[in-house]
Amino acid sequence: MNPQVNGAPQESAGISVKVDVTETGLRARRGRIACEIGGDLTFSTSHLESYCLAQWEPVIFDALVVAAAIEFCDRIQKRQTFHWGRDIELRIPVHDPDRWNARSVALPLKDSLEFLTGDRWTLTFVNRKVRAFVPQQASFDIPGDCSAVIPFSDGLDSRAVAGLMHRELGDRLIRVRLGSKEFKPVAGKIGMKQPFTSIPYKVKPRTRAFVESSARSRGFKFSMISGIAAYMVKADRIIVTESGQGSLGPALVPVGQAYEDYRTHPLFTDRMEKLLKGLFGREFRFEFPRLWNTKGETLAAFARECEDGSSWNTTWSCWRQNRHSSVSGRKRQCGICAACFLRRLSVHAAGLEEAPETYVWENLAADSFDAGAAPAFRRITGAHREYAIAGALHLDHLATLRSSPANHGTLDLAVSQLSRSRSIPEVGIRTSLNRLLDKHESEWMQYLDYLGPGSFVANWVPRP
Repeated sequence: MNPQVNGAPQESAGISVKVDVTETGLRARRGRIACEIGGDLTFSTSHLESYCLAQWEPVIFDALVVAAAIEFCDRIQKRQTFHWGRDIELRIPVHDPDRWNARSVALPLKDSLEFLTGDRWTLTFVNRKVRAFVPQQASFDIPGDCSAVIPFSDGLDSRAVAGLMHRELGDRLIRVRLGSKEFKPVAGKIGMKQPFTSIPYKVKPRTRAFVESSARSRGFKFSMISGIAAYMVKADRIIVTESGQGSLGPALVPVGQAYEDYRTHPLFTDRMEKLLKGLFGREFRFEFPRLWNTKGETLAAFARECEDGSSWNTTWSCWRQNRHSSVSGRKRQCGICAACFLRRLSVHAAGLEEAPETYVWENLAADSFDAGAAPAFRRITGAHREYAIAGALHLDHLATLRSSPANHGTLDLAVSQLSRSRSIPEVGIRTSLNRLLDKHESEWMQYLDYLGPGSFVANWVPRP
């Protein structure tokens, strides 16, 4: 059952999450889960200082706390198998509660979260008891004419689009590190201070474990941090690095009972633009330079046109945790989750190659699932197989989307929504979307041909 109709979450099935974010040493109210700043949410002084480009503003710290608290709530309570939505109540102490409770912030915040996660959110902001720590001011070599920020991670799209956009914008493009591993300066700039080197906080509950893995709130986290960076460098453009399959595909082809995934979709970033404007008093625009291209086309352009184009094979795409994806003690990408399947398809479509040892499942052309794994990998489970089937079927369903009359309504709705979002006539959107889906279908069929009819993947997605 889809938990959302025309943007409004449906009633939940009794799953309730009540969280009070507290300052150090203070208690949550009775019946609420405590999420302590400095305990469950920890901030890195050095990484916070990479956000100090000018005068430190308390709203920056508050925005980071809000993003961290939302992640905590999203992951602390497991969803039910057949009822996606949950009721989430969250109270957060901030320096300026009037700003956060104002309609221009509170309404787009609620709208963004409910659209993104499929949950029902009630957020309340109260005054902090003690002013938050103010990091030491740092000096950074930031150009005065910054025009755009780009979220930057270890992912393939991230590396490729950052390279392609740097050719266009040069130093007017500022990279914003998304991930726990610190971003290192590029060659030739060793010793220079870098802004936005890492997400400056960690979310880890002290008294319980995270139990929900869908993590839809990651889209909010990354968009908010990108918006903070754009505000601080006085840029009005935020570059979204996802190619079309990653941005549009998860919403066009949802998995099972799961709610549509809008984490990098224009309909979600439209809502974040309203939130950021209300919070910071400025206009911001999320741009999708590769929205109508496949990941394979983006990779091919990067490898062909950029000086560091050969660095694509040092990127990381896998969703799986290290304990599930290592061989003889060496960390590998699993090779069979949806992200790995799309990566391998894209590498083939770009005419490039990777070493088989990049992945736990070295050989997708093997005649059985177990035989495709590295010989030294002994921990094959049913979960591995389920991930692999889901990943392959997602790409296959996306490839056949246009050919089934049953999907015409889905595509018509997508065209209408994207037309309004991008301010492009429907005929233009339909042409671009059809071209993207046709290209994906072509790349997928060619990849299946490459794997051969005896591949275990071919057995999961039989052709007529």
